[in-house]
Amino acid sequence: MKKYASCRNMTGNMQDENKMKTERINGERVKVMSKILIVEDEEAIADLEKDYLELSDFEVTIENTGDKGLETAMAGEFDLVILDLMLPGMDGFEVCRKIREEKNIPIIMVSAKKDDIDKIRGLGLGADDYMTKPFSPSELVARVKAHMARYDRLVGSSQKVNDIIEIRGLKIDKTARRVYVDGEERIFTTKEFDLLTFLAENPNHVYSKEELFREIWDMDSIGDIATVTVHIKKIREKIEYETAKPQYIETIWGVGYRFKV
Repeated sequence: MKKYASCRNMTGNMQDENKMKTERINGERVKVMSKILIVEDEEAIADLEKDYLELSDFEVTIENTGDKGLETAMAGEFDLVILDLMLPGMDGFEVCRKIREEKNIPIIMVSAKKDDIDKIRGLGLGADDYMTKPFSPSELVARVKAHMARYDRLVGSSQKVNDIIEIRGLKIDKTARRVYVDGEERIFTTKEFDLLTFLAENPNHVYSKEELFREIWDMDSIGDIATVTVHIKKIREKIEYETAKPQYIETIWGVGYRFKV
């Protein structure tokens, strides 16, 4: 296994190609690590692969048996699986087949077996790639990135994911312009929706009534800021559990309003 060498002394080179994704958490888009599952019974190899992947900002989970690997793969939200072929308990072929029945994430199968029949069988069961040991961990990382990029492009071209804000039971679907509270849809007028969305996209920021009127109605208030007050009242009636004690839109007396997260 000559090509497996320690990566503890490697630094910035691999971190230049981070594979991150964004998710909306508490109203803000933040970068989160992509999650990789390694199913490998040789712990030294699994740990080395994990080191290289973590240097590229992946979050890595390791399982050492086929049964446990399948259980973890089915229960978790992983972005890619690195699957050894020869595993104690359930072998990699069966794990691959069962994962593919439920999930469409990339699977890279790895094995010391070099026979074409094993590669053909693995790819036929749904694996996206087959790597023969020993291989360079850097090559593995490169293939992981390539498969994830390809998967993201395919998913992005076939599925249009709605832009959604979710905060403590409140769900704002910006794409469909629909609002849900604890799963129940609430009907909003155009300006109510625009005002709620603007505040939710700018959490913990205090806006005056004049600023909100100018932002949502696209004009100076000219003494008509009561419109903002009326719309805030209507929004609260639709999303708050107790309008007297709002958990989402707070009144900052003498200043304006703030969406609290």
